[in-house]
Amino acid sequence: MANRANTEFISPETFKELAILVQHLRVPSFPSVLENFLSGLCHFDTIIMVTYKKSFKPIIIHPKSRSEHSPTLNMYINQAYILDPLFNSIQQGTTPNVSRLADMAPDSFEETEYYQTCYRNFDLVDEINLTVILDESTTCAISLGRKRIMGPIKRGEMLKLKAVFPLLEALIKQFWLAQSRDYLEYVPSHGPIKYALKTFACGVLTQREQEILALILRGHSSKAIADLLGISAGTVKVHRKNIHARLDTSTQSEIFTLFLNHLDEMDRDRS
Repeated sequence: MANRANTEFISPETFKELAILVQHLRVPSFPSVLENFLSGLCHFDTIIMVTYKKSFKPIIIHPKSRSEHSPTLNMYINQAYILDPLFNSIQQGTTPNVSRLADMAPDSFEETEYYQTCYRNFDLVDEINLTVILDESTTCAISLGRKRIMGPIKRGEMLKLKAVFPLLEALIKQFWLAQSRDYLEYVPSHGPIKYALKTFACGVLTQREQEILALILRGHSSKAIADLLGISAGTVKVHRKNIHARLDTSTQSEIFTLFLNHLDEMDRDRS
């Protein structure tokens, strides 16, 4: 019954467009044709197709041309992805096939410098993610961004994406099998994510302060951190105050800058 209900959201025209998509599985234009197909199901202002692989930085599949990569996108790919709720959800193996970023983000995500930097620059108010597990260590994510003027995704659009997802999943896996070699110019990452966060401010902060700082950077509020660590919100606030004092900072923006500098140093040490 559920499958029959889902097919009601797929029009005959959509099936025709799927057939066109199948015809492009083995040619470089597949991601562009996929973008056109998705635009018929859901309105979006931005699209990015990325693969995440353990021990490597994300790889941009679409748009492939570097001329279409903004400074903000480059910062995300090279550094800031470590703080992305989608990336962390993928690392934990808890990402739904079709989801909104708001549903997986920590409770204070919009207050983070990461959000202010990456999302304010794009003027995004909603992001819909389609995730496909390509193999044991690689996941493909297609992120559709909606700007303020368009508003959040509508229920009908989400239903269409969910209805067609099983077909898209199979096609994207076949595309990757056929064309992955064209994208495998892997660049070493900052190493295990836990290590990058663990070594940030090492020797300056206590282990507990480092733990709390990592959660702050990812967008967790004092209350959420308290619940996660089994301590009081008042204790978290004391730790936050001590963190600022030890790092000689007063804002999240300053801490975010220090963290990016830390990632740069890690890259230089490996080069």
